[in-house]
Parts: sequence; structure tokens; C-alpha cells
Amino acid sequence: MSNYKFSRIPQLFLGALIAMGYLIAGCDQTPDPGPTPAEIKLAISSVTQFEGDESTTFKFKVSTNEAPAEAVSVDYATEEITAGFEQDFVASNGTLNIPAGAREAFIDIEIVVDTFKENDEQFKVILSNAQGATIQTAEGIGTIRNDDDFVFVPDEGYITPDNYVGYDLVWRDEFDGTELNLNDWTHELGASGWGNNELQYYTDRADNAYVSGGNLTIEAKRENFAGASYTSARLITAGKREFAFGRVDIRAILPEGQGIWPALWMLGANFWTVGWPACGEIDIMELVGHEPEKVHGTAHWGPQGQSWSYNKGGARSISGKFSDKYHVFSIIWEPGKIKWYVDDNLYFQLENSDVNGAYPFDQDFFFIFNVAVGGNWPGNPDATTTFPQKMVVDYIRVFQEK
Repeated sequence: MSNYKFSRIPQLFLGALIAMGYLIAGCDQTPDPGPTPAEIKLAISSVTQFEGDESTTFKFKVSTNEAPAEAVSVDYATEEITAGFEQDFVASNGTLNIPAGAREAFIDIEIVVDTFKENDEQFKVILSNAQGATIQTAEGIGTIRNDDDFVFVPDEGYITPDNYVGYDLVWRDEFDGTELNLNDWTHELGASGWGNNELQYYTDRADNAYVSGGNLTIEAKRENFAGASYTSARLITAGKREFAFGRVDIRAILPEGQGIWPALWMLGANFWTVGWPACGEIDIMELVGHEPEKVHGTAHWGPQGQSWSYNKGGARSISGKFSDKYHVFSIIWEPGKIKWYVDDNLYFQLENSDVNGAYPFDQDFFFIFNVAVGGNWPGNPDATTTFPQKMVVDYIRVFQEK
């Protein structure tokens, strides 16, 4: 029995020493304090969302890379890019708090909604003055996507009647409704340069040509598309609405800017068989955007297949700009004679005797509406040119003698 008692003493003593060692080791360790403020990184995300028709809020997420042991705070403020304070979004600033142990919180920015068609627009939410963390991503971009189709255009400017003594109204497009009438119009597509080294790609997209509020709008945009740097639209009535002789009235507001080239014009319906310039060309209105106060009316003609044309034309200048309000561009077209008008003011006429060679203008022609960008005549856009640029057409009316 005594042997057993003495044999156990060393074992008990050893166990006590081991226990004491663990206790001492435990006393030397301190609790893990968690990540330091320098190790906590804050980042704000960007938001892209449709504007909507009712109350809309963009929620910008601010997140941390790790859960903080203590609460984190950061100041924020909004800044305009292309979206405007109170017009597109409500200006906001304040302090955002992320509780201890949490990984994210949200900044709510109220969007000002409307029903007007406009471009997608952007603003910033900027973080600063972080407490308990460092800022890794300081800016979030809010992109307000347009989802409206109403275009407001002030109805100011010159207007012509919808009837004339001795004439019948044989065709009109008042551009009512919400869609282009494809029974009358066709989209021409592509980026061929169109014989003038133009830079745009013509599309059939609704953001390049659209009908809203009683108007047709052709919109030239600066954007990369199918290898081109600009987009626009070109609409023709070939094979659908073709006419010889009469009075044509087109009421429109024109775009402006270096390199912008709107046109309301016509080609002979035999273009597809004889080519240009043999088919003849009647430019009811052309404008080069660096001269926003002047429009041109011109006729082109010449032998089949050549790359240049004979031409003769005139110009009409106004006080102000053709982009300020509506003007009416007209021709009165008779056998052997064409007269050009702006707001019923005659400024140029062409007669059969003015044309060397074959006179191609006593036949059916079709209409072309387009906004070109760049090219031989206007030159290319430069730093002064703003986009988008819009040509707004209120109506086209064709009258012929009874």
C-alpha cells in the first residue's frame, strides 16, 4: 500500500506542473481584437436602373471587406455628371453608419421622375472622411436609364395652312401616334459614307428615329456602333410615296453644330435604274451646322453614272437660328420650273433653261429625311459639337393642282 502511495506522488506532481503551465500560457495570451481600421476597406457600388414613372430610389451599397469589431461611419455627398440636381435626382449628403459586426449598409438617393424622352443620365455618390475604416472605392455612379417616349417641343414658329386655293391635299404625314408609319417610310441602313465620306451609321433603332407628341424626331448620337463613331437615321418614301409636281410644305426645327448636316430632299424615282445624278436631286432644305442661321435649296443633275453633278442653288439666312423654333421649308414644283421658299419667302428658282443636258425634274420623285454627321461639305464634328442633335419634323404635306 505504501509503495502505491509513493509511486503516485511523482505522477500527481507532474500533472500539477502541466496544469500550471497551461494556466501560465493562458495568462500570457490576450483576446483577438479583430481587424484594425486600416484593415477595414470600404467600397461603394454603382447603380443602373430605369427612371420609372412613380417614386424611384437608387440604393447604393457600401460594403466592407471584413466585419468590423466596432461601428464604422463615412460621409457621403452627391455630384452632378449629366444628371442635374432637382431636375433628375435629389441632392443628398450625410453620414452612413455600419454597425459593429455588419458588412454593408445603403445610401438612398431619390430620383426625380418624369414622362419625357431623354438620354440616359448619370450622377455620382462620393464617400469621404471614413471613421474606423479606410476608403477603397470612393465613387459610385448612378445611371438613370430613360424609359419614356414623350418629347416636348414648344410649338413656336411659322406654320402653313392645310389647304390652298386650286390645290388638293394628296398626302400628309402629321406624325401623330407613337410609331413611324412604315406604309409610307423605309429606314435606309448602314455606314457606307453615302458618297460624301460621312461618319454616321444609319440605324432603325427607336432612339435614332421616333414619333412622339405629334412630331418625327431624327436624332444623331455620338456612340460607337458597328464600327462607326456616330448613329443617326435616314428615312425614305421610295416605292411608297412618290410624286411629280405640286406644293410641298415641311415644318421642322433643325439641329446645329460643326459637322451636323440635316437634309429634307428628294431623288428621282428612277434612281434605282439610272443612278445618280441622272435621276435628278431636289434638295428642299440642307443646313451645315456651323451656319445655323442659313439653309440651302439646290438642284443636282448630270449624265448617268458620273461621281459628280451639275448643280444650282440658293441660300436663305434669318436673324436667329433654325434650331430656335419651327420654320416651313417649301417648294412649288411645276413642269419645267421649281421654286424654293422658307416661311413663304421665295429665295431661289430653277427653270428648264438653267439645266444643261437632260432636264430630269419632270417625273416622280421620292422623299428623304436624314441627319448626317461629318462629310465633305460640313466637315467633321469637333470639340464644340454637342450631342445628341435632333431634327424635329412637325409635318410634311403634298398638294397638287386640281
